[in-house]
Amino acid sequence: MAAYFERLDDTRFRATAAVGGAWDPDEQHIAPALGLLTHVIERTFAARLADGLQLGRLSFDILGTMPIDVVEVETRMLRPGRTVELVEASMSHGGRAAVTLRAWLMARHDTQALAGDAFEPMAGVDEVEDWSGFDAWPGEFVRTVDVRGRRLGQGRAQVWLRPRVALLETEDVSPTGRLLSILDIANGITPRFAPQAVLFPNIDLTAHLFAQPHGEWLGFDTIVAYGSTGLGATHTVLHDENGVIGTSVQGLTVRERPA
Repeated sequence: MAAYFERLDDTRFRATAAVGGAWDPDEQHIAPALGLLTHVIERTFAARLADGLQLGRLSFDILGTMPIDVVEVETRMLRPGRTVELVEASMSHGGRAAVTLRAWLMARHDTQALAGDAFEPMAGVDEVEDWSGFDAWPGEFVRTVDVRGRRLGQGRAQVWLRPRVALLETEDVSPTGRLLSILDIANGITPRFAPQAVLFPNIDLTAHLFAQPHGEWLGFDTIVAYGSTGLGATHTVLHDENGVIGTSVQGLTVRERPA
C-alpha cells in the first residue's frame, strides 16, 4: 500500500485497505484517522504555526466506527489568541460524526536551559528483538508497521514502531502527523488479556507533546490498567531515538467477550 488515505479534494479523503482495523478488519483502525486530523490541523493553521505557535496537546474523542470509505474533514478556530489558541477538526462519514480533535497551539519560548525529565529511558532499537505481539490481531493496519520490543510484564511493554506506509502519498506530512498516524496502536501493544477473550476499545486519546519526534523509529513505553467496573486506561511515554518527547493516555471501556 502506498498510503493510508488518498486526498480527493480540500475536505474529502478516501481510506485505503491499509487502514483495516484490529477489532473489525472491514472498519478503519482509528490510528491513521487521528494522524489525518493532525495533518489537516497543521495545514489549515500553517500560518499560525509559522508565526511561532506549536502543537502542545491533542485530544481526540472517538464517536463511532467508520467503514473503509470516503471521509470528510472540517476545521474551525475555537479560541484565537496571540500565544495560545484552541482549534478543532472533525471527521465524518456519510454525515455522521466519527472523530473530533481539539488541539492547543502554544507559543514557542527558549527553554533549552530548563529542559529535562525524570522518565525512565527505554532500551534502544538495536537492543531489542523483532516483536510478535501483534500476531493476535487481525486487520491490515497492524501489518503496515515494523515493530521491535520487549514485554516487561502483564500489561507492560517497551516497543519501537516504524510505519512503512505514508499517511498521504502526495503530501509532505510532519513528524508529528506521522507519529499520530500510529499512536492509537498503543492500546494493542500489551493488553492485559488476549483480545479474543476481552474487549477493551478506547473511546479517546490525549497526547501531550513537549518535543517534535525525530528519526524513523518511535518508542512506546506502555502500561495498561483495568479497573473493577469496566473502565481502564492505556498510558504511554513516547520516545524518539533522542529521548522522551511526550505522553499519551487512552480511556478504555472493558468487558469480557460473551462465551
